[in-house]
Amino acid sequence: MNTQELINTAKLLVADDKGLLAMDESNSTCNKRFAKQGIPQTEETRRDYRELIITTPRLGECISGAILYDETIRQRKKNGTPFIKVIIDAGIVPGIKVDTGAKDLAGHPGEKITEGLDGLRGRLDEYFQMGARFAKWRAVIAIGPGIPSRGCIEANAQALARYAALCQEVGLVPVVEPEVLMEGDHTLERCRELTEEVLRTVFAHLYTQRVQLEGMILKPNMVLPGLICPRQEGTDDIADATVRCLLRAVPAAIPGVAFLSGGQSCDLASARLNAMNVRFKSHLPWAVAFSFARAIQQPALEIWKGQEANVPTAQQALFHRARCNRAARRGEYEAAMEKAWKWDAVKAAA
Repeated sequence: MNTQELINTAKLLVADDKGLLAMDESNSTCNKRFAKQGIPQTEETRRDYRELIITTPRLGECISGAILYDETIRQRKKNGTPFIKVIIDAGIVPGIKVDTGAKDLAGHPGEKITEGLDGLRGRLDEYFQMGARFAKWRAVIAIGPGIPSRGCIEANAQALARYAALCQEVGLVPVVEPEVLMEGDHTLERCRELTEEVLRTVFAHLYTQRVQLEGMILKPNMVLPGLICPRQEGTDDIADATVRCLLRAVPAAIPGVAFLSGGQSCDLASARLNAMNVRFKSHLPWAVAFSFARAIQQPALEIWKGQEANVPTAQQALFHRARCNRAARRGEYEAAMEKAWKWDAVKAAA
């Protein structure tokens, strides 16, 4: 393990007000999203869509790292250029999702455990040799009657810590993603309490497994009320609750917190990230960044619809969302940016 290289890469991933683009959807998840848009669910269309993303002009101005899936990291452009070379040439650090998904946790109805530790050391070494310099592992924690249990929280925290230690052993920066899900009717305060408990547990296990905190990135959920909670707090209240939670649970040693979007709408994810940076950026020990998937990709996917003629406009939409989130990191995002984009898109299509 080269500690300084890990630290340098981790800092680079949250530097210059940029963030991560999560394009690590499994083939089945990608196919489901294609099906909703009437796009054929084939390896070729998945390759076409991913090429659209990584060849988006100026993407490296806003995106520091791209999280890939196993199929993606092995794919090439139509002209034969490896995807990973395209990404590196754009000034973006390649990353890779390495968990194999959340499965039912035995003895814990309604709860999940993320699997993928078996054989992980060898897979990580292969990805490093291919050019990846960071990795991601996602744990999911549901809120509901009687859950989450301590057993679920502990099991997922231990798996995250073991994954992180293996990453650093081979030279990959681990992105540690404990996601408390939005689904449910829980209150903002209930989410804050459980998110704090989860984060405290995760960092306790990271310490136990001797993970170098300066060489990792945390990818948590924002603190949000459940989707069907009657009371939906405003942007500032969510920013306050989220930052208060993190300050109580996240060590100052880590270089950055890159939030997941978790199903939030594009504009809400940007607005909430913006509020955190407007209100707290100068007082926080770590960078507050983004690691969004649908909150960057979705508009582009809806425009593309599998049609090559739509690629330029879809790429404009993708870059727009990336630019909005870079602005949010600076505390400069405004709703007017969305109206300006829609008008520009109309003119481009005319």
